[in-house]
Amino acid sequence: MVPHLVTALTGPLLDLEKKILAATPAIERWFRMEWQEHTPPFYCSVDLRNAGYKLAPVDTNLFPGGFNNLATEMLPLAVQAAMAAIDKYCPDARNLLLVPEGHTRNPHYLQNVARLMQIFRQTGLHVRLGSLSPEITQPTPLALPDGNMLVVEPLVRSANGRRVGLKDFDPCTILLNNDLSAGIPSILENIHEQSLLPPLHAGWALRRKSNHLAAYDEVAKKFGKLIDVDPWMVNPFHSKCGAINFDEDQGVECLADNVTMLLAKIRKKYKEYGIKEQKPFVILKPDAGTYGMGILTIKDASEVRELNRAQRQKMSVIKDGVEISDVIIQEGVPTFENIKDAVAEPVVYMIDRYVVGGFYRIHAERGIDQNLNAPGSQYVPLAFAQQHAVPDLKAKPGTAAPNRFYVYGVVARLGLIAASLEMERTDPNPEVY
Repeated sequence: MVPHLVTALTGPLLDLEKKILAATPAIERWFRMEWQEHTPPFYCSVDLRNAGYKLAPVDTNLFPGGFNNLATEMLPLAVQAAMAAIDKYCPDARNLLLVPEGHTRNPHYLQNVARLMQIFRQTGLHVRLGSLSPEITQPTPLALPDGNMLVVEPLVRSANGRRVGLKDFDPCTILLNNDLSAGIPSILENIHEQSLLPPLHAGWALRRKSNHLAAYDEVAKKFGKLIDVDPWMVNPFHSKCGAINFDEDQGVECLADNVTMLLAKIRKKYKEYGIKEQKPFVILKPDAGTYGMGILTIKDASEVRELNRAQRQKMSVIKDGVEISDVIIQEGVPTFENIKDAVAEPVVYMIDRYVVGGFYRIHAERGIDQNLNAPGSQYVPLAFAQQHAVPDLKAKPGTAAPNRFYVYGVVARLGLIAASLEMERTDPNPEVY
């Protein structure tokens, strides 16, 4: 299913699609060369926004939680990619320990965990679940909506303190599907004999979006040069303000000034490309954090100064009660894709360096300039499968699903390269690379 694009598909995006398709051999070779230099994250999802005049990633998640939303026909591809990923870290792996989020009673999230277990079992691994939650003190069954069961067990440290596993289960690899928003648990620190994936510094206890966006700026510039397009076509402007306290009105002027500056830059680009139907806006979001929490759409600096109490509260605390002090101001990229009148955005999933599928996140009650990762969102699987993986070079620009999906996959992989650079540069033990 390809959503309808509300805008007449004209100008810049068609030009971008055309250039990407024409440069496919050069692009794929460039990706190959990049992966010789850098290690891709173990898995990753990238939220994209297709504005009709630009296509850009707006969020990169290193602990993706929606594998249950992928089309079932994409499973063989996911299994192959998972095999390639595991081979890098532990070629003779037999046991994999999957560490899920603590709120494991959410049925949608549990289906994601079950899908991950299914993928890794197909690679020839014994997979079990180890919980960081203090309430889990013994094997605990959790019911899935389809009637099946998952069993989560308490994590234990080995007698010599060098390994982590379960009471009777010693894994070669520990796969985190928990983004560590609440901090790094001591049981996961100083593990040197096992592969911990993603590494601890990928978790929100340490990770910062500003580091990722800085790396993405570099990747977008390289890519723009490679295919001869303005990097802005695949990259939203952004800036950052620190020492913010919404409750006490601290740092608000910094935010207002940055909003004014970014809106001016966006207006200049709109003028350059003759974009008249869209008014510039920016998105405020925490520098660390996930689940679409603490996000506001702003169209004028005055709105920052006049935030009401509910908005201040929304921007003060995110998942696990973590307080916000650093804020990203990011160019708003409207989405002009919709499915049955509901606003839609593509989310692309990758394991290792391979695109393994994705879905459209849709929200009937949100506008084209709002965050769709919110209660009430729904998911429509994207079949990136065989027939979609290969671009149709004879199709008219903007008309072919394979071409649209291929372009999505290219831009999502730019986010993947940026994530690998970000992980290298923020690694507290860089000698591993």
